[in-house]
Amino acid sequence: MNTTRLIIVAVGGQGNLLSSRVLGEAALLSDIPIRMSEIHGMAQRGGVVESALVFGDAESTIISDGEADVLMGFEPLETLRALNKCNRDTVVISNLAPLPPFTVAIGKGVYPTLENMQALIRAKTKKLIAFDAVDLAKKAGNVMSVNMVLLGALIQTEILPLTSENVKEAIRTKTVKPFVETNLKAFELGFSAAKALA
Repeated sequence: MNTTRLIIVAVGGQGNLLSSRVLGEAALLSDIPIRMSEIHGMAQRGGVVESALVFGDAESTIISDGEADVLMGFEPLETLRALNKCNRDTVVISNLAPLPPFTVAIGKGVYPTLENMQALIRAKTKKLIAFDAVDLAKKAGNVMSVNMVLLGALIQTEILPLTSENVKEAIRTKTVKPFVETNLKAFELGFSAAKALA
């Protein structure tokens, strides 16, 4: 079985870990080997959270620089910061709604423009699928469903060896019951957004 390497980057509180658990469950439902690792950093203080998921035959969860087949970023600047994991064949999926670090808020830093960040990513990868996932999450009924919007976009690319049906089943089992329908709607909105950009 081919190996597919996925990096997910987010700011603490954006739901990166839930999306990783959903993908892990979907892989189990699909009888696909998966290895996962997470780096939490200063997540509770708005720091970066990174997950590495390796689907297929692999002996390690380590995804070295230039090895990612897919990069999914919940925040534009964090997506750019993880660009070193990508190569010319990598597909990047990124939320375009920024969450600037506190250094920007206190005037000690400058947040790059979305246009510059997208240009840098496009110059070094195969494809960038970028849209405002926060807006779609709000349309689904919960701004916290950004992770499910991005999962929908990820599955639409068909890069991972997972079906929409198995991912949706994993959303049903891994999501707290009151949010299941909202998360499924968010997933579908992300799927449609990526399809429109294909």
